[in-house]
Amino acid sequence: MKKIILFLAGIMAAVTLASEVSALPLFARQTGMACSACHFQHFPMLNGFGRAFKSAGYTMMGAQGKVEGEGLAIPNTLNMAVLTTAGYEKTNQAAGNSPQKTTGDGAFYVPGTGGELSLFLGGRVSENAGFLAEIGTGGTVAGTTISAAHSSAKLPILFELTVPQLKVPEGTRAGVIPFTTDDHGASYGFEVLNTGANVVHQMNATPGLNGAHRAAFSAQQYIGTAGSATGLAFVANNSTGFINLTKYDQTGIAGGALAVLGSTYVRVAGMFDLAGWDAGAGIQIWRGNSAVAGASTYADTRATAIDGQMQGALGNMPVGFYASYATAPAGTTNTYNMDPAAAVPGSAVLVTYGTATKSALNISVEVGVIPEKVTLGAAIRFGKSGVAIVGGASNASDNAIMLVATYKLAQNMMASFSLTSASGGYWDAAHRGALGSGTTTINLSTLF
Repeated sequence: MKKIILFLAGIMAAVTLASEVSALPLFARQTGMACSACHFQHFPMLNGFGRAFKSAGYTMMGAQGKVEGEGLAIPNTLNMAVLTTAGYEKTNQAAGNSPQKTTGDGAFYVPGTGGELSLFLGGRVSENAGFLAEIGTGGTVAGTTISAAHSSAKLPILFELTVPQLKVPEGTRAGVIPFTTDDHGASYGFEVLNTGANVVHQMNATPGLNGAHRAAFSAQQYIGTAGSATGLAFVANNSTGFINLTKYDQTGIAGGALAVLGSTYVRVAGMFDLAGWDAGAGIQIWRGNSAVAGASTYADTRATAIDGQMQGALGNMPVGFYASYATAPAGTTNTYNMDPAAAVPGSAVLVTYGTATKSALNISVEVGVIPEKVTLGAAIRFGKSGVAIVGGASNASDNAIMLVATYKLAQNMMASFSLTSASGGYWDAAHRGALGSGTTTINLSTLF
């Protein structure tokens, strides 16, 4: 408790001393716009303009100078940004054996060790192409499923379609996005909804031990659609929605394996106005069988999800509503129906793949109680783990409630408090000891 109090005191001191000057990250430098121009309430959530910027393949320019010539128009500076996270996490995971500690003991994390320390670089490559790379440094924290380093890269090549005979809506773009990632899954190629359809865009940017917080917010993240992926995303998009057909393998940037793209991911989503609310809904389908990073065998990729969002305001307070439902059938090698406790070093859980259908319904809301400064959010999950418990259900329940609060020190600095409590038949002694059914995280994210 003393450690928590000291950490909170540090956060409050930072709030008190924070400058009003915002340190603008990668795309803010390219466009000359503040971070809030692209983000709804706080990063990494996207608003309509943020979706448009991403849908154009990061090619939009602003005040930044260009190097121009025949067939050339690029920023005169290679834009970069740094993301760091630091904080304190306490779970009811089994405590470690001295001197090895776990979050069950309560633990601080810093950039590069438990916390994230990533370098981003990229931006406009040409009129019709952009680039984004994340280079993570650090390593996995022994005895936990926390990883400090994530690396990804993608090259959107999207051409604006102007075919009067076909009456293509203005602003429609289509093309291909080669990508690779060790943590963001097949949907990393292209996604703009904030439902957790991709792990990047969701209400709680703090994952928690074994992704406890993000799995309480998003059904897609609960069934485990993040992870290694290398592929080609064939995308068509405009302001009314997008289609993403991706061929991929379960090998990522850290896997170092040649990809034969044996799995298929399909995403269709629509964006629309709903009584003045910025709304969207879609479906995701994962199918196929492909190589797995670091393994000598192939594994299935089978799952389905539907999701939706509404972003707007009640009175003068911005509000976002998010919902998702996902299922992953049982199978001897279905990557998206696995018992996550089996991956924890020293875990007593030996079962890897679920023996029944894994599923979740997740509903959440976030309110900007002080617009552009403070948000309060809550999420609830009704889940089925796909796991049979000895002496219990053949498909043990796995429910959760999450509470989250954020305080924006600056547009690119955010303090957050996240509390997730899980319950249900899944949480026997072995699973609680391996994963922890209760997770509390105090986090400071800085992007500059």
